[in-house]
Amino acid sequence: MLMLTRFLRDETGATAIEYGMIAAAMATVILGLWATFGPAVARLYDDVAGAI
Repeated sequence: MLMLTRFLRDETGATAIEYGMIAAAMATVILGLWATFGPAVARLYDDVAGAI
């Protein structure tokens, strides 16, 4: 029982897990934005390249 209590109170490594969750959330947002605006940005670059 003492080991279980000590394990439940141990908070080492929590910061690494939080940073991992933040990185995963940021990656999800970036991929969502890329999927949403990617084709429009590609068309914009194509239009600019065609005008040049």
